[in-house]
Amino acid sequence: MHYVKAKGILSKENGMNLYRGCTHGCIYCDSRSTCYQMKHDFEDIEVKENAIELLEDALKRKRKRCMIGTGSMTDPYIPLEMKLGNVRKALSLICEYGFGFTVITKSDRILRDLDLLQKINERAKCVVQMTLTTYDEGLCRKLEPNVSTTGERFAVLKEMRDAGIPTVVWLSPILPFINDTEENISGILELCAEAKVYGILCFGMGLTLRDGNREYFFGKLDELFPGMKERYMRAYGNQYIIDSPDSKRLMHLFHQRCGQYGIVHNNEQIFTYLHTFEEMHAARQLSLWD
Repeated sequence: MHYVKAKGILSKENGMNLYRGCTHGCIYCDSRSTCYQMKHDFEDIEVKENAIELLEDALKRKRKRCMIGTGSMTDPYIPLEMKLGNVRKALSLICEYGFGFTVITKSDRILRDLDLLQKINERAKCVVQMTLTTYDEGLCRKLEPNVSTTGERFAVLKEMRDAGIPTVVWLSPILPFINDTEENISGILELCAEAKVYGILCFGMGLTLRDGNREYFFGKLDELFPGMKERYMRAYGNQYIIDSPDSKRLMHLFHQRCGQYGIVHNNEQIFTYLHTFEEMHAARQLSLWD
């Protein structure tokens, strides 16, 4: 890891990344793409040494409370977080100042902070987002080698359910010829139904490949699935959008099952929900703490 001094911490959309880079090793990771101009090795985690001070200053200056998000570029619950605790420090500030919070992760390390997530949800609103790609645990270990398995993430979703914290699942990416099967999609959706997730974000049955992540992905295909790289090259060349040949059928299955289970499956509706800070709810809850 290495430290940098950041100029700011919150984006215009109130998102933050306390770290840059990742050690989860997911073979398809878009954050490896050269367009993000990361000037250090991806596994060499960049730590914003002044992030907590910047966050507190930003929260103090906010005229209106809102949802604060993290995890869009780097999973905040990388192993290094358990040593540094920057996410927990940020959560404490978000809770103290009465803001809402949402996070995207693949790690059951988030359970360390369940107490703060519950407090935020009681005072305002907290939504935990978790990526699920692969129902089969063995395949999951290949695609996402250094992170919690699907079963472990499912356990997190159930704990959040029992704690009254709403959850959203990202069903992405789906890799053609690897996990683009009815068995895989159905298995994941059954887990989501049991965990009573609020919604599932799905942008199609496939993935995107940009310069940087394409090369890494193809290298891993050669290592883990001999002959698969050549199959991809024949089918897709250097395309950016890689759709499964079964995309139409699998998307129909996705929408049908979500409707059957009562899970929100409209992306726009889910994003609106994630970004909406429920001020009336927060005001009622905050009055209990006065």
